[in-house]
Amino acid sequence: MKLRVKGMSCGHCAKAIREAIRAVCAEARVEVDLEAGTVTVEGTDDRAAITEAIEEAGYEVQEEALGGAPPA
Repeated sequence: MKLRVKGMSCGHCAKAIREAIRAVCAEARVEVDLEAGTVTVEGTDDRAAITEAIEEAGYEVQEEALGGAPPA
């Protein structure tokens, strides 16, 4: 799944998001693209849990980014 996330601006943001997602799914593969404002997650389809983890880390999930799976 590919999500558009608001509020990411630096390497610390990327690390915080990766750690939050991996706390939900340790095997998840996470790619953060700061320039595009997207987070791509492979290895889980639990969009609700991933969205919640990102938001609890202090970021706003705005929408499913183009090219991502449809919302669950």
